[in-house]
Order: sequence, then C-alpha cells, then structure tokens
Amino acid sequence: MPTSVEYAASYLKGATDLRAAVAGMTHEQLIARPVVGKWSTLEVVAHLADFDPILVERMKRILALDNPPFLAADENLFAKELHYQDRDIGEELAVIDATRTAMGRIIGKLTPEQLQRTGMHSLKGPVTLEKIIQMSINHINNHMPFIVDKKKALGIA
Repeated sequence: MPTSVEYAASYLKGATDLRAAVAGMTHEQLIARPVVGKWSTLEVVAHLADFDPILVERMKRILALDNPPFLAADENLFAKELHYQDRDIGEELAVIDATRTAMGRIIGKLTPEQLQRTGMHSLKGPVTLEKIIQMSINHINNHMPFIVDKKKALGIA
C-alpha cells in the first residue's frame, strides 16, 4: 500500500500532466471532435473539473463524518446540461489545480487508519477513503489517452 505522501504526489501529478497534455492547443483544437462519438478535449477537461470537486467532497465527508452517504453522479448528464463545449479551458484547469493542491495537502497527512475510513455510495455500496483517492488519481490518468488520441487525430501529437 502506498503511503499518504506517495498518494498525494500521484494525486498532484495528475493536474500537472493534464495541463501539459493540453498546453498549446488552440480553441478550435480543444473543441474539435476528431474521434467520432467521443468528447472533445475541452469536454474531457470540463468533465474532470466537474468531478474532481465531487470526489474531494466525498473524501472530506469520509474524514469528517462516520460512514457518510454519497449520491451517484452521471457524467453524461453533466456533459449534456453543463455546456462543456462553451467552457473556458483556463478556468477548468484552474479548478483542477486548486482542488488538487488543497486536497493534496490533506492527503499527504493522512494516517493508515484514516485511509480505511468508509462512506456509502448510493450505487456501489461501502467505499474506503483510500479507494476514492485511488479513483481520483486514476480519473485523470484514465482520460489522458483520450486526449492523446484526439491530438493524434488532429495531427498535433
């Protein structure tokens, strides 16, 4: 099991990697959908910016409350209703940076006992703080290949 400091470093690295992945892309490239049926790069970043705070809120609830409940969130409804294509890439990256910087400090100080605290997801059932941290780290990592694929399809990778 990684230490809290290692988790924090991996968590913070996601924001840095994401920022590097979209650096230099024009607005037209960010909103392009070169892979049929897939989100644009801007939509991917907006999705990440919307869900990072949700995951952080869950982490904080687990730390502050005993077995708190969490509601499921449907990313497709968020994308449809929250105008992802009209969002500003700088603002979205700033949300991710700020969210991860603040929570990274908390993650780095967690004890092994705190990592095992749980919350109750409305669909998935019990989930540990450690699992949510891992999900948060993997969330950006899992979306990075989609951004790379879009850049390749646009001829900019």
